Amino acid sequence: MIALLLVPLLLPWFLPPLARRTAARVRPEVALGTITAASVVLAAGVVVCLGFLLLPLALTIPPVVALVHLVQPLRAGPVHLALGVSVLAAGTAAVIAVIVMRRGLAEAQRLRSAHGDIAHLPHAAGLCVLDDPRPDAYALPGLKGPGRVVVTSGMLRSLDPGEREVLLVHERAHLASRHYLFLAAAQLAGWCHPALAAVVPQVSFAAERAADECAARATGSRALTARAVGRAALAASGGTGRAGGSVLVARAVTGPVPARVKALLAQAPARRVAPALLAVALLCSAAGASSLAGAVWLHRGVEIAQGEHPAD
Repeated sequence: MIALLLVPLLLPWFLPPLARRTAARVRPEVALGTITAASVVLAAGVVVCLGFLLLPLALTIPPVVALVHLVQPLRAGPVHLALGVSVLAAGTAAVIAVIVMRRGLAEAQRLRSAHGDIAHLPHAAGLCVLDDPRPDAYALPGLKGPGRVVVTSGMLRSLDPGEREVLLVHERAHLASRHYLFLAAAQLAGWCHPALAAVVPQVSFAAERAADECAARATGSRALTARAVGRAALAASGGTGRAGGSVLVARAVTGPVPARVKALLAQAPARRVAPALLAVALLCSAAGASSLAGAVWLHRGVEIAQGEHPAD
């Protein structure tokens, strides 16, 4: 029944289409939490199953066999198949570990660099203004203290007073709601499985939509918010952003801007449980059940190999 441990490695491929439907049809903050949680749960299932799949290979090493007191070989299925899957799991786990380490360090370096850009600048109520003609604005999470909203002089000149208010409320909403934690969790999950990497843009879109709705409520005008999002994105088009492309730096000008503007020009989303949410919950439940069943089966196989139970 080693197939039980392979199922959680395949189920993440079902999440990207479900995430797109959830982001489009569910209230933004609900969609953000749901998609992020599903990514984390499925990534955890992938890592746990890879660990269990390593056992057949690990238990062929004499010191490990002695350590766990096996009196007979572990029977995890056909020998060649079990060892082949175990070798592939070991290689995959090693690749994931290298990716997480390298990309995690690179992400930390980008954040430190972004903080270095504003370290010398004064700030008022968490707002820093960079003297730069390139239009840009972003919410920079804090390394040890509170985060900062960073806006360039070029962006401020591109917007009228009402649009500037929308922009600042939007970026402050990212910090207040700690959207960078959702983005970090989704990115980490994406490093564990390629299908989950395809979900990161949906998490980013949901975060932007949630901040858009906060700005619309604060200013009392969905039309003004839509105009501000569109003009800010148009002004910033073609730029790479000063924060070095960090996924944790939320920007009002990122994501599918036409879809965000269209949503703002429609009625405010209502709280409802969409079929997409139920499908996501079912997907995570299936991954969890399969992982648990595979782990129980493999644990029993180890006990049999230790002579604690007679083989069937």
